[in-house]
Amino acid sequence: MKIFTGEQIYQADKFTIEKQQITSDELMERVAVQIFNWLHLRLQGAQPKIHLFCGIGNNGGDGLAVARHLKEHGYNIEVYIVNYNEKRTEEFLINLKRLKDRNVWPNFLSTETELPAIGREDIIVDAIFGIGLNRTPDNWVASLMTHINNSEAFILAVDVPSGLFLDKIVENPKAIIHANHVLTFQSPKLAFFLPQTGIYCNQWEIIDIGIDPEYLTVTETIYTLISKNEVLQSYIPREKFAHKGTYGHSLIIGGSYGKVGAAILAAKGALNSGSGLVSALLPKCGYVPMQSSMPEIMVQTGANDDLLANFDFDLEPTVIGVGPGLGKAPQTVEAFGKFLRQNKIPLVIDADALNIISENRDLLKLIPEDSVLTPHPKELERLIGKWENDFDKLEKAKLFSIELKCILVIKGAHTIVLYQGKGFINTSGNPGMATAGSGDVLTGVITGLIAQGYPKVVAAIFGVYLHGSAGDLAVEGLGYQSLTASSIVNTIGGAFIELFKRPEAPQQQEQQKA
Repeated sequence: MKIFTGEQIYQADKFTIEKQQITSDELMERVAVQIFNWLHLRLQGAQPKIHLFCGIGNNGGDGLAVARHLKEHGYNIEVYIVNYNEKRTEEFLINLKRLKDRNVWPNFLSTETELPAIGREDIIVDAIFGIGLNRTPDNWVASLMTHINNSEAFILAVDVPSGLFLDKIVENPKAIIHANHVLTFQSPKLAFFLPQTGIYCNQWEIIDIGIDPEYLTVTETIYTLISKNEVLQSYIPREKFAHKGTYGHSLIIGGSYGKVGAAILAAKGALNSGSGLVSALLPKCGYVPMQSSMPEIMVQTGANDDLLANFDFDLEPTVIGVGPGLGKAPQTVEAFGKFLRQNKIPLVIDADALNIISENRDLLKLIPEDSVLTPHPKELERLIGKWENDFDKLEKAKLFSIELKCILVIKGAHTIVLYQGKGFINTSGNPGMATAGSGDVLTGVITGLIAQGYPKVVAAIFGVYLHGSAGDLAVEGLGYQSLTASSIVNTIGGAFIELFKRPEAPQQQEQQKA
């Protein structure tokens, strides 16, 4: 699913209005009907007090139109106009008149107005500001927002929480609505997926407002949201007469004294994601743990007991995953540099391999084109430098990926894969995956997918989704606190199966309950 910028959203509205020969007011009415239907379906005539806070632009016009539909269906509403300046859009004025024609007289709020009483059992519809907001709201509006947030009422935001910018962080944390649920138009916004801005959108849902399909299809976007539908198209089925050699040979290089488990998790990730063969190059101390825990893995060791002092191996892998548990001993750093100067095999680079590179910048130019780098936030900072905010981080990371000609996996609550100036935002995963070893599993999964013949960027996108989906399945029986990397890697198979499950029809679900 494409993620459009603010300017593209405005152009989408304009294109739809012109092509479908409708007015802007008619498009607004589509929005209002969808939001009303969402509320009506859940309330079914129940009578909580519904407070609608409307701005004086088109977002406010949406709110006024919703208020009209609620009134016509007998709901208990109170409408407030947040009068933050003297400008009014035409659509706002049209819907204000329609509301007054039905004897609904809004309360106009300004700097002198007393804050309205809101009960914790009430419902709030937030339609103060939309995507066009480009400056921090005035202090009195921020006070109103704080009052709304402190009410403990359920807050439904129209398109975006008021106060949220699409392309920068919130400057005043008190000047933004903390929405319980967001009904966003046609496609989600990038700000929903970044830590500094996503915290204001507890849950979001897309409503289809009939934007013309031609515009949605032909318009290129920088960011794409990756869900089950997108990754399923990339799946490569197994062939009946295939053999283990058909699905490639993964080599995991890593491990050091006390950190062999990281290499074991990566190797298991490669195996469970479908690599035909998996080998591991470890220091001698890793031989028994790897062979004992995973008899399927072929093991080669270096001459040193506690660390890898050379990267020599007598096999021909399809792809190499390097870094989990590797350590940064001087001998290892030297050996890794020598390896990069000689290596021509595709790489998935993680953990200490990334740290070695960040401390020895001359190694960057030795990384093969289209290698996959999988840094966690601190490792990313060491690679690209400090950033001012999440938007700045994305721009710096994107530039780094372009200059290095690599695939950069930015791990987080919504892991983002960057490649050739494009970003792919993952939707699977949960907070329980913030646990030791989870990243090592991801390294193995991506390595295993590349071994099977998936294009490298597809392997990164698919691997991130599969890894998150495994975490989602595993957490159901364990909870966030008890989810471990071993649980995740052991559920990779279930994540593959989940790709092909179809949602049960409501009738079937009711029959099963009976």
